[in-house]
Amino acid sequence: MGLADTVTKAYMKENTVFADAFNYLIYGGKAVVNPAQLQELDTTEIALPFGTQNENRTQPDDAVQKYRDVLKSAVIKQDGEAAYILLGIENQTDIHYAMPVRNIIYDALQYGKQVADIAAKHRTDGSKGHSRGEYLSGFYKDDKITPVITLVLHFGANEWDGPLSLHEMMAVKNESLLNFVQDYQVHLIDPAKLSKEDLEKFSTSLREVIGYIKYSKDKKRLTEFLTDNPRMLMEANAARVIKAVTNTPLDIPEDAEVIDVCKAVEDMMSESKTEGAVAVLAGLVKDGLLSIKEAAHRANMTEIAFEAEMKKLTQ
Repeated sequence: MGLADTVTKAYMKENTVFADAFNYLIYGGKAVVNPAQLQELDTTEIALPFGTQNENRTQPDDAVQKYRDVLKSAVIKQDGEAAYILLGIENQTDIHYAMPVRNIIYDALQYGKQVADIAAKHRTDGSKGHSRGEYLSGFYKDDKITPVITLVLHFGANEWDGPLSLHEMMAVKNESLLNFVQDYQVHLIDPAKLSKEDLEKFSTSLREVIGYIKYSKDKKRLTEFLTDNPRMLMEANAARVIKAVTNTPLDIPEDAEVIDVCKAVEDMMSESKTEGAVAVLAGLVKDGLLSIKEAAHRANMTEIAFEAEMKKLTQ
């Protein structure tokens, strides 16, 4: 697993950020998904062949196993009702051109796991009076499964140009045939496609992370975004995502809890300019056009410090 994958996963595991993403996706930014109601789940998805489970083995040889990025259970309360649901996030630093199929697999494996777990519970309970069909499937007529919603969060500055549905991946365009082919939609948050108004719908640092990624290839717009935004003081995990996915060389101490990204970028740019000036002056010294004393004076450095920087440039 690469650094970008590691830091994005750690960031999106935070309940407040996770809830913010789904509140944007489902409710247009309204705070409906409560971070306090989220419970992290095992991201291992295992599909077992229905009706063939061996209760003496934890996993048959033909089981299929996959790993999601983040999976949480949620209790969503709205209109006087409480709904139990599973929410999953897939972090993509690169565009995945088979994402609809990938998401189908994750969701299908989760549903298969639910059916297998219910069947295992029935075997343990030793319930009587079920029909032959219920016995063979292990799933009874009144049993219910929990809905799963999977969100893809694109941590890239380039616009997502991959398919967002199963039908888009198919060469067949005949509508009469496609009407009988089950489709599958990808729920996507893509920085490049979000407007300024869309960004305002996020309530956590996810707004600044996505905004920074969105403008990362346009220095002018990025500078405007940073200087006009009073919220650039953010938790270190958010700053690490910005650093990893945009290759911005921010200085983030290991024990840091919060980072002023705006100041960090300014310091980085100032240091870069200083290094550039020293390199130019060092070249003039090397060509015999300036003395060490004069070059150090122009760089506003001591002669010893300037000589040390010159040595670094030649290493």
